[in-house]
Amino acid sequence: MGRACAVRTVRDGGDTRTARTAKPKEDGPDLPGAWSAYGVLLRHLRKRAGLNQQQLGDAIGYSLEQVASVEQGRRPAKVAFTAAADRALEAGGVLEVLQEEVDRAKLPRFFRNFALFEAEAVSRSDYEPLLVPGLLQTEEYARALFAGHCPPLSDEVIDQHTEARLGRQKLLTRVPLAELSFIIGEEALRNPVANREVMRGQWRYLLEVRMARNVEVQVMPAEYGFHPGLNGPFVVLETREHQHLGYIESQEVGCVAHDPAVVSAFGLRYGKLRSQALSGVESARLIERLVGEA
Repeated sequence: MGRACAVRTVRDGGDTRTARTAKPKEDGPDLPGAWSAYGVLLRHLRKRAGLNQQQLGDAIGYSLEQVASVEQGRRPAKVAFTAAADRALEAGGVLEVLQEEVDRAKLPRFFRNFALFEAEAVSRSDYEPLLVPGLLQTEEYARALFAGHCPPLSDEVIDQHTEARLGRQKLLTRVPLAELSFIIGEEALRNPVANREVMRGQWRYLLEVRMARNVEVQVMPAEYGFHPGLNGPFVVLETREHQHLGYIESQEVGCVAHDPAVVSAFGLRYGKLRSQALSGVESARLIERLVGEA
């Protein structure tokens, strides 16, 4: 697996380079390019409309400082900001077109490439032994994880990462529906990464989301012993073009696997895990017991 991911391909427009030679555009303290591009466009539209920053802020219900921060690319625009600015500036939806890129740039940098594939997936299978998968996390659970990050994140970055994670959950209900399968280690459910109230809310949400006809949630019992998932978490994904990809992540290093042999091995392991995990009904009973014990 390490060999398969040793040299990743970086695609930027039509330019293809290896990760060894490509210099990321956002090294160091640089802000995401999508935020800067959005800010440049907002400034152009504001000036075209003959407004200063204070006037635009008054028109859309935001402060001068907030408008200035968005224009300078220091703060990402939220959906409500974009909708209001688009109307006030009679922009014809051009700002709304950029909103998805602005939101994606809130994600941790190592995950953004995979997020592009994930958003277009027709199926996604996720094995996670230690934490509730991101697509199934409640806001409180996700925020607790980001708050415990080492080194510590600022409150603003915690907010951005949490918003981005919740935004990814549109995949659960997106039309056309994607087929989604999750296998969660029992240890992940019992691990008190947050207080009891947050954990209880997370367990209840799992019971709720599993009722969707395109979502399957299974639990891998802690007492099972050896199984193919002991090497760590992974995702198998099928794109709209029916290309199959794998994804692994550890210590804030993410790798998208394209090699058919590697992805096939992921698929075989996931199939084995599905057969060894508790059924959907048995998994729900276990989660219900956790709620009752809380």
